[in-house]
Amino acid sequence: MLNYTSGARGIESARVAVALRTVITSRRFVEQASLEPLLAVLDGVRVLYVEDIRAEFGVLDKLWLVGWALRFPHRVRDPVTPHAPAAILFTSGSESKPKGVALSHAGIQANIRQIRTVMEFTPADKVLNALPIYHAYSFMAGVWLCLLTGTRLFLYISPLRYRAIPEIAYRRDATYLFGTSTFLGFYARHAHPGDFDSLRYVISGGEKLGEDVNRLWLEKFGRRIYEGYGATECTVISLATPLSYRAGSVGRLLPGTEARIEPVEGIDRGGVLHVRGPSVMLGYLHYDQPGMVQPVASAFGEGWHRTGDVVEIDDEGFLHIAGRVKRFAKIAGEMVSLDQVERVAAAASPSHQHAAVLKLEAAGGETTVLFTTDESLTRPRLQKAARAMGAQDLAVARNVVRLDESPLLGNGKTDYVRLMDIVTDSALWVTRGAE
Repeated sequence: MLNYTSGARGIESARVAVALRTVITSRRFVEQASLEPLLAVLDGVRVLYVEDIRAEFGVLDKLWLVGWALRFPHRVRDPVTPHAPAAILFTSGSESKPKGVALSHAGIQANIRQIRTVMEFTPADKVLNALPIYHAYSFMAGVWLCLLTGTRLFLYISPLRYRAIPEIAYRRDATYLFGTSTFLGFYARHAHPGDFDSLRYVISGGEKLGEDVNRLWLEKFGRRIYEGYGATECTVISLATPLSYRAGSVGRLLPGTEARIEPVEGIDRGGVLHVRGPSVMLGYLHYDQPGMVQPVASAFGEGWHRTGDVVEIDDEGFLHIAGRVKRFAKIAGEMVSLDQVERVAAAASPSHQHAAVLKLEAAGGETTVLFTTDESLTRPRLQKAARAMGAQDLAVARNVVRLDESPLLGNGKTDYVRLMDIVTDSALWVTRGAE
């Protein structure tokens, strides 16, 4: 599943990593999304358009399909084992070149069964999913879960149509809505109070659910948002449900998933999460070893995947996400979470977007930079919010930078790579108004 928002460099890295030979796409989609430059990068790769395939599909082909292939599928398809790769997704590439993530047939089926164990999906339901399907959350919960359980599915072209999606939910009587915290917040602000009356469940994933977003949905629509947690390498790992809910957590581990915590120096509570289970990937495909799957393993042995997320598991098994281990900074001898810096900003200015990154000081050491769309947000306001939350003083950003709009990736996550480019570009740094 190629991430067409990753640009030419991302597409080229993906092509090399998986030794790509053929791409199947839609001519109309390529034209509407202006993806012709990306196709030009795929030198030597055969591109098949579904419109052309459909035009070549004649009467004899249809008779063969209905009369033979659908009745005896094992005789017409290539033999495959449950543990062979069924799909390859790609990491974001924010830390290095994008890596291919090989998911097996058995792993995908197992993850769907894990989800169905804790949450009900029936043919009477209808899922509304506008998230891009190259992302693990949308790929698994928003597509294959529906196809393999008989749940009706409505796919929409873009999650950025903030006014259209609430109207679709109303007209189509959707009972499930998938989204990220950022997108769900936009939908709520643009929706009529009655637009989401038919919804049974609203599920958030891909990023930390904002407290203001959860509160807005409860007050405006009477709907609680259930937060899930996962990774490209494991798809869905945990999920909050009506019978397994605790505010601020992402629910309990799905049945069959094991977890171990790796301590991190300077972090007193929790540590880096390692998981093992039937839905964990087969392994990575790297740019420098094209087409070769490197089996999954971590410090705890083969079959374990190191997520890179700092979590705490309480006495009742609920997972609490503190942030990515790479999203912690050591300032004045203490570990500071950039996610906590963002939470302080959200408390001080709940109706605006905020994102925190690290900046290396010229004299050495690290400092925090907060990007915000609130022109009036100042450090005194942040300090007041931090005191009210009981947060440490270091959770107040040292620098505040104004942006007209926070850059987002195609899956709704903040584009921290772009923000780091602004921090490292001295000219942009001056013009953005750092304090």
